[in-house]
Amino acid sequence: MVLIKRLINADDYYGRDAFEKMAKFLTTEAADDTYSLVGYQIDRTLSEHGSVSRGVCKVDDKGNMVEINERTEVYFREDGSVAYKDATGEHGLPNDTRVSMNFWGFTPAIFKQSEPMFKRFVEANENNPKAEFFIPLAADELIKSGTASFKVIPTASKWFGVTYKEDKPIVQASISKLVADGTYPANLWT
Repeated sequence: MVLIKRLINADDYYGRDAFEKMAKFLTTEAADDTYSLVGYQIDRTLSEHGSVSRGVCKVDDKGNMVEINERTEVYFREDGSVAYKDATGEHGLPNDTRVSMNFWGFTPAIFKQSEPMFKRFVEANENNPKAEFFIPLAADELIKSGTASFKVIPTASKWFGVTYKEDKPIVQASISKLVADGTYPANLWT
């Protein structure tokens, strides 16, 4: 029996569709060299109150990730299109670009596979307490080294989370709507 894992952020809402699709992948396709990522449509993952970080995916015609680039300043332009900024300037992205919201599917082999990367990260950042070991960077290295492939599982789910304090009322209203629609009970703990 293969033990399977999923990795998510605790401060995000991912959507039922995403969990159902990931559960299917983990029980039918996951292997020590075959992982997955739920790929959200970028324009369904942004805050209207400022820029966010997203792992921007390049996906081949078979649905596998070719590369992933962590973009730390992604935002809506005034005209509703999506862009990111980096050291070379502003770059547009198609609104249907697939991005990571850190909903990954792995087997426990990921720990051994990523250990050398994490050691290099710690050595390079020992004096930087704000440094982050970005999972997309580890995934990109595994892809480029041929160690593992990542199936990008598309979802139509709309992400929501509190990135900015102004996002809180939107998240509260979204959760209330899910309760009113019967997607979730009013009290999850009963």
